[in-house]
Amino acid sequence: MDKLNEVTEYLKENGIDAAFVTTPDNVFYLSGFQSDPHERLLAVAVFKDADPFVIAPKMEVPDVKAAGWNGEVIGHEDTDDAWEIVAKAVADRNVRPGSIAVEKVHMNVERYERLAQLYPDAAFTGLDAKLNEMRNIKGEEELQKLRKAAELADYAVEVGCREIAEGKTELEILMAIEFEMKKKGVSHMSFDTMVLSGPKTASPHGNPGTRKIQKGDFVLFDLGVVWEGYCSDITRTVSFGEPSEKQRDIYETVRRAEQAAVDAVRPGVRAMDLDKTARDVITEAGYGEYFTHRLGHGLGISVHEFPSIHGANEVKLQEGMVFTVEPGIYHPDVTGVRIEDDVVVTADGVEVLTKFPKDLQIIG
Repeated sequence: MDKLNEVTEYLKENGIDAAFVTTPDNVFYLSGFQSDPHERLLAVAVFKDADPFVIAPKMEVPDVKAAGWNGEVIGHEDTDDAWEIVAKAVADRNVRPGSIAVEKVHMNVERYERLAQLYPDAAFTGLDAKLNEMRNIKGEEELQKLRKAAELADYAVEVGCREIAEGKTELEILMAIEFEMKKKGVSHMSFDTMVLSGPKTASPHGNPGTRKIQKGDFVLFDLGVVWEGYCSDITRTVSFGEPSEKQRDIYETVRRAEQAAVDAVRPGVRAMDLDKTARDVITEAGYGEYFTHRLGHGLGISVHEFPSIHGANEVKLQEGMVFTVEPGIYHPDVTGVRIEDDVVVTADGVEVLTKFPKDLQIIG
C-alpha cells in the first residue's frame, strides 16, 4: 500500500481528484496483479479522498485478490459496459472528479472519450512522470527479483552457446534455450528471444530464422526472462570457430566501450555522459557510424522503462536505478557485435547483475 499512498499524496499535493491507471505494468506495480487484459478494461482507480478500487474482467477477480490486493475489486462481464460500472463505483464513493490523472502514453482515444463523456467538466492531466519517477528507484525486494532474472538470463546464454553446431538453425538454438528456461520455472521471456548468426548479426533487431550456423560466424544472443514480474535483458556475441582479425577488432572495440561505460556508472553521472563514454571508444576506433542506437534503457517490470540512456538525456543517475548498458557495432560487410549488461547504481558505484563472461568466447 505504500505505493498507493504515494499516489494518493501526489493527488492531494497537486489538487487532483482521481487517477485512473490502465497500463498493465503500472497496474501490477500498484496492485500486485499482473495480467494482459487484451481489449478488456483493467485499471486501478485512486482518489484524493476516497478508497481505491481495481476494475478487472470478472473471470480475473479471484486472481486480483490472490495477488494481494486488499481493496475493492469490481468485475465486469464481456456483455457489460465497463465504463458505466466505473461511473457507479466512483459515484458510490461520493466523488465528482473535476480533475483526473491518466497515463497519456497509454490512454487511447476511445477510452479518453468515454471518460470525458462520463465527466465532461473534468480536466485531464498526465500521471506518467510520477509513475516513472516512482518506478525509477528499485527497492531491495525488487532488486532480488532482478538479480534472479539476470542469473537465469546468464544461464540461457550458456545453453545457447552449448547448442551451437554447424548446420543447426537459429530457431533450433532458440527453441533449446526457451525449453531450458521452462524447465527452470520461467513462464515467459521478457521479449522475443533473438539468436542471429553470420551477416544477420549486423541487424540490431533482426529476426531469427532457418539460417544454418557456419564456421566463422559470429552468433548473437539477445534475450531476457521475467521472474516474479521483473525482467532481465542480456546480449552476448560469440564466435563459432576462429574469428577473422576484423571480427576480433570489432568485438574488442565493443567490449572496451561497454566496460568503460559500466565502470563510469555512479550516482550523479548524467545518462548522456555514459552514452558518450561508450560512443567515444567506438568512434575513436573508426566505427562510429556503425553504432546506431542509444547506449541503454531502464529495466524493471517493463523490459524498456525509464531512464533512457541516450546522448541528450541530462538526467543524473541515482542509487537504485536499474538499466542496461549495450553498445554495438553493426558492420554489414563484416559482422555485428553487441554486448549488454544489466546494472544497478549503488551508493558508490555499480553492481552488474548479468555475469556471463565478456571475453570473446570461441565455440568449437
